[in-house]
This record gives sequence, C-alpha cells and structure tokens, in this order.
Amino acid sequence: MTQDHTTGPDAAPETPAPWRPSRTVAVVLAGGTGTRLGLGIPKQLLKIAGKPIIEHTLAVFETAPEIDEIIVLMATGHVDQAQQIVDKAGFRKVSKVIEGGDTRNATTRIALDAVGEGDVNILFHDAVRPLVSARIVRECVNALWTYSAVDVAIPSADTIIQVDENDCITDIPVRATLRRGQTPQAFRSGTIREAYRRAEGDPDFAATDDCGVVLRYLPGTPIKVIDGSDENIKVTHPVDVHLADKLFQLAAAQAPRLTTRGYTEELAGRTVVIFGGSYGIGHDLAELARRYGAQVFPFSRSSTGTHVERAEDVEAALKTAFEATGRIDHVVVTAGILEKGALTDMDQETMDRVLQVNFVGPVIAARQSLPYLQQTKGQLLLYTSSSYTRGRAQYALYSSTKAALVNLTQALADEWAEFGVRVNCINPERTATPMRTKAFGEEPEHTLLAAETVAQSSLDVLISDLTGQVIDVRRAPGEPAGVPAQPTAADADRLAGGVAAG
Repeated sequence: MTQDHTTGPDAAPETPAPWRPSRTVAVVLAGGTGTRLGLGIPKQLLKIAGKPIIEHTLAVFETAPEIDEIIVLMATGHVDQAQQIVDKAGFRKVSKVIEGGDTRNATTRIALDAVGEGDVNILFHDAVRPLVSARIVRECVNALWTYSAVDVAIPSADTIIQVDENDCITDIPVRATLRRGQTPQAFRSGTIREAYRRAEGDPDFAATDDCGVVLRYLPGTPIKVIDGSDENIKVTHPVDVHLADKLFQLAAAQAPRLTTRGYTEELAGRTVVIFGGSYGIGHDLAELARRYGAQVFPFSRSSTGTHVERAEDVEAALKTAFEATGRIDHVVVTAGILEKGALTDMDQETMDRVLQVNFVGPVIAARQSLPYLQQTKGQLLLYTSSSYTRGRAQYALYSSTKAALVNLTQALADEWAEFGVRVNCINPERTATPMRTKAFGEEPEHTLLAAETVAQSSLDVLISDLTGQVIDVRRAPGEPAGVPAQPTAADADRLAGGVAAG
C-alpha cells in the first residue's frame, strides 16, 4: 500500500529542506550610461586608480572564494568593450558578458535567464561600486544559508525628510530605523524568481532594486540586512570619481604589511633599478629590497656618476642592470633638487638644473625603462611632494615639477596599461632626509616622517597591483621620526647643489 503523505489541518508543518545551492553566481550590473557624469561612455568604463571601474569590481568577485561564476550585464552597444576588459584581465570566473535591459528590473530578468534553472545563490551588484569589500561578499553568501534574501546597508548619518509635491516636509522618520542601501543584494534563486513571476501580473510594477521586488511581492519573506561600508560608494556624480580614486589610494596606504617570507617570495630574483639610491629614501629602499632577495642597482651622480637628466647615462645604467641579471622589474626615480628662493631672483642655470633633474630626468627614465618593464610587466615608481597640491612660495619650481610628476604618473599609467606596465607615485609628508635639513635647517624630529617608513611604503606599492595612483605616506601618531643620515664626503658636493636623493 502506498503511504498517504497528505497532511491534515492539525499536522505540524514539514521542516523545510536545507538549502543546498549548486553554485554561487555574482551578477555584475553594468547598464549605466554615465549621463550624470557628463561622459560619452558608460561610467563603468571610466578609469579610476589606473583601471576601468568595472575591472576593479570584477576583480573583487574573481578573487572571492565564495563566488563560483560571474555574469556581466553590460550597457547596450558596449558589450565588446566589456569583453575585452575581461579577456585582458584574465578573469576566469566570468562566464558571460551580455547586453542588459532598458531598466534595472528588465536587466534582472535577463540575468535570471542567463543563470538558468536550479538552486543557485545569486548576488546582484552595481558595477560602479568598485570598492565593495571581500568581507561584504562573504557575509552576503553566508547569510543565504539562513535567509532567502539579503541586503547590504549602512546607517544614515543624515536626518531624512519626506516632502510633498511642493517640496514641503510631510514627515521626518526616526533616523535610528533608517539605512542607506548598497549592493550586493543576494538571493536564493527560487525566491527572486518567484518574486519576479508575481510582479509580471502587476501592471503598475516598478522597483529600483531587487530587494524591493521581494518585499512587495513576497511580503512574508524576511530580508536580512548586513552591514555595508562607507567606502562602498556608487560612482554616480563627478565628485564620486575623485572620492573613489582617493579611497583606492587610502586603501593602498593602509594595506597590511607582508611577513618577511611574503616579501621574499615577492622580491627574490627581481631586479630593482633606483635612480637616486645613495642616501635618504632611495638608499633605504635599496637596503630593504636587498634584504628580501632583490637584485638592486642604485645609481646616482655621486656614487656612479649617473645624471638622471642625461639620456645616455640612464640608458647605460639600465643596460648595466639588464646585462647583469637579464631582467628589470622595477625602476624607481627618487632624484630631485629643492632650491629655495623667489623665482625672479633665481639665475638661469639654477632654474635649468631644477627643471632638468626634477622633471626631465623622470621623463627620460620613463622612456628608457619601458622596453625593459614590458618584458616583466613591471612598475615605474616616481616621487612627488605634498606641495604638488598647492604651489608654495620660495620653491615654486620644485612645487610645479612635483605637480607635473603626478600628471605624468596618471598619463603613463593609462598609456602603458596595454603593455601591462604599472606606474605609481609616492607622496610622503615632510621626511627626515639630508636634503630637507639642507633646505630648512634642523626641525623637531617628532614632526618628520622617517625615510625608512617611506621606503617601506614604496616597497609595498612596488609589489602591489596598483597603477595610476598617488600614494600618501603619513606618519602615524606617536611614530618616532628617523634621524637624517649624515652625508658622506662624496655627498658633500652634491648636497651643495641641493640634489634631493642620490
């Protein structure tokens, strides 16, 4: 006899079967057109921190162990560009790059069709939120073991008001209960599919996000909210571009230091060429890199007779390093001159020397380095000064050349992206170096950054994937300052000329 499994009215409800998804899919929604940014291209293709925004976003999901597959929904007419970014970056988890719909809801329906049937975790994420953290992705996926819908949000720091058609306040909700929504929004596939199935029968259906669809059409479904982050901003307006770029810089500056083993694994066998490596930041960087197994070639006017502003000197230096090791992975230019005085009082020889060493030198080093760095997918590292943000009296040429190096960094990062060569710039605050002592005299040590600290940050940037960034290096509260190294006799003549490093 067949057993009757029919439940009577008094029978206890069956325990739902445990959720067992076959995979977890991240759907990256890249349908924006950049209208509010005033761009001629979709905003997700705009470059921030040296890469298209969408590439940063995809990289988060590519490296997240919780994600098995990525599907990209791209703006009409730009699918090929997105596919090229995916191919060039080598994202192995991206299975499809397809055209999105005219609305957010239409795009979600296309994505559900692309995911296919079966029990699947689905995370919908805005492509223009490139700073989403691995922590947020992990907590979204973990929450789906308990909940069938998950949102990401942060508390509202502002009072929210409700207005009528005349822009008059009608209500002021209690701020403690309000949150600002972000993405990803995560769902068990059956839940989001059923919500959209029910929405199809509503002629007035409209929603700006997928959790809103679940809330309206599956009202009994709990939607778990996990904590987002202030950094997980959506690039929508022009100011957001600058904010996101700065957040990438801060993230780089705050990146955790590797262990000794980690640095050795990253640097052993690599070749580092430093123009300006005889003392100060360049010297400390050379010592650090050697400590972890790198083959370091420091060049300077005093120690090797190398003038960074002379193309033949730079060419010979690079050739020496390459012939000795067969590769060049990193080229660092710390050389510079700081001459104080009113511009109108400066003689032509001094002006020429400042411009040649501070700007023409890095340009020459960049041009000569590219063929070597292309072979290793390496990095060029330059140095600016906090004075680049605002020209300062008594060292106008120094400030302006440092500003020029920032622009050079950003431009070359774009130009060289196709070669896989990265370009970054270090911006240290006031640093204890012989050059600074010569220019400004003795200063309280607690107000200065140690040159070794700048060197350590420089090393972290060299082994990172960053490009096009200006990395601020600041002294932590209570951090002891370094004492400027005393120049050797060989350095004396060079210091008299004011060369900053090397």
